[in-house]
Amino acid sequence: MQSLLDLRQIEAFNLSIKKEMAKALLNMGYGHFGGCLSVTETLACLYGRYLKHDPANPKMQDRDLFVLSKGHAGPALYATLALRGFFDIEWLKTINGNGTNLPSHADMNKTPGVDMTTGSLGQGISCAAGMAAGTTSMVYTIVGDGELQEGQCWEAAQFAAHHKLSNLVVFVDNNKRQLDGYIDEIQASFDLREKFASFGFNAINVDGKSVEAICAAIETAQAETGRPTAIILDTEKGQGMPTVEAIEANHHLRLDDNLRAAIEADIAMLEQKIEELK
Repeated sequence: MQSLLDLRQIEAFNLSIKKEMAKALLNMGYGHFGGCLSVTETLACLYGRYLKHDPANPKMQDRDLFVLSKGHAGPALYATLALRGFFDIEWLKTINGNGTNLPSHADMNKTPGVDMTTGSLGQGISCAAGMAAGTTSMVYTIVGDGELQEGQCWEAAQFAAHHKLSNLVVFVDNNKRQLDGYIDEIQASFDLREKFASFGFNAINVDGKSVEAICAAIETAQAETGRPTAIILDTEKGQGMPTVEAIEANHHLRLDDNLRAAIEADIAMLEQKIEELK
């Protein structure tokens, strides 16, 4: 388990990802704020501690692999990669612009550090399962709870369990909302831990707002043998930025002057918290 100092560093990394991602979307004037903010804790734990990688050598042969199956959270991944040194942080100002290396959805052919192109929901977890079958490295993927309405996700889960892919870890961003509203009103997920367990996974419920809880779950997954692991993250869409959390339809936001000012105030709050953790 990580020391208190390690956890403070990971939490500071998490808040920095939120800050840089929000600044980038402010520059664009629109973006997927809600679903980006609910995965930053997990990204901070992976890239801050557990994922074997080398920013100076993004294609390192024995690296661990990461697939952002919910590809619309690409800006959160880009902020993570920039902070880790895969590319200059100034690139974040170009997200989704003409000629950018940082398109709205993650693209392995454009962005250093991106291991799989994603965006068509449901396909990323299938890619991750195939990757895990072909390597001895750890393979991590983040899927959305709304995304799990795609049948392809459960075909991938069955494949992973059948092949005993203990090097596969599936994080479920269980933020209870999707593009059109609340999951339970559109198509209920029921008990995701029980569903993954019934498919043969080591399935764990975790507080997705706590880097300590996520770190502990990752260590449990890494110690697992004989079956893949699903870590069900209890998250809030927009978590960590009060302005975004308070907006019910926060999947994708277009910014007017009032919303821009409120998000800028949230960024200032994040900066203060980061300083307090140093």
